[in-house]
Amino acid sequence: MLKIGLTGGIGSGKTTVSQIFKILGVPVFDADTAAKEAMEHNPVLKEKLITTFGADVFFEHKLNRKYLADIVFNDVHQLDVLNALVHPITIAAAADWFATQNSPYVIKEAALIFEAGAGQGLDYVIGVFAPTALRIKRVMDRDHLSREEVLSRMNRQIDDQIKMKLCDFVIQNNNQALLTKQVLELHEIFLNLSNTNS
Repeated sequence: MLKIGLTGGIGSGKTTVSQIFKILGVPVFDADTAAKEAMEHNPVLKEKLITTFGADVFFEHKLNRKYLADIVFNDVHQLDVLNALVHPITIAAAADWFATQNSPYVIKEAALIFEAGAGQGLDYVIGVFAPTALRIKRVMDRDHLSREEVLSRMNRQIDDQIKMKLCDFVIQNNNQALLTKQVLELHEIFLNLSNTNS
């Protein structure tokens, strides 16, 4: 079974691409969702978050995402601290999930595959690329953030041009190239590669 990473900067369209793979019947692990679930339901992690960021990090037993975002996206040290707490748990959850799968190939969707050192054990990595202006507009519309807030978050990730060079395959999500066609082409490549390796 091939293990494929799927990554890209904020607003690049990773989730849209992963949904197309899901429609094709490919199992997808969403690292962002796994991280959020761990922060809300892992008692050891919850305690560490409260100790590190204060009791207001939870409101009515739910993660106070805005409170946490305001802290970590305005202080690179605090973001590093958060990632150091969350990433090992998410990486372990992905490994457990991989062990339960039985498909020609599976996908791990994660924004920070390279930044978090989460690429270990992956056979290939797909990058989703979109122009910066388009990414900013998407995130502003989606998350109701200001341009400055979006840029602050983008600046916490590896430059997209560098990230794409680290990937084995790149999907263009620029509102011009057809996404589904690109995913279908990769689907065939991975099915053929999995047959070759089996």
